[in-house]
Amino acid sequence: IEERGTVFVEPTTEVYEGMIVGENNRDNDLTVNITKAKQMTNVRSATKDQTSVIKKPKKLTLEESLEFLNEDEYCEVTPESIRLRKQILNKNEREKASKKKKKAE
Repeated sequence: IEERGTVFVEPTTEVYEGMIVGENNRDNDLTVNITKAKQMTNVRSATKDQTSVIKKPKKLTLEESLEFLNEDEYCEVTPESIRLRKQILNKNEREKASKKKKKAE
């Protein structure tokens, strides 16, 4: 995920579907499974198993979070954290809603 943009969440943060976990290098939204673990197989390669270094995530303040939002996104503020999320959490429902919106225009 780091090759494609900036990450906003720590590695141990609990995430849910529709939560914005980073910023894509391109203009479009990118749906990712950030909880997917590295495959552990019996086949090893010297170049493949190099230690991966994870960059420190970008922590957004409330002001930065509000500036980052698009019209289809919300900012959740709790005593423990500030989270960005989509208004419609399910990816398939988001796609249906965007198609319906384009059709109405």
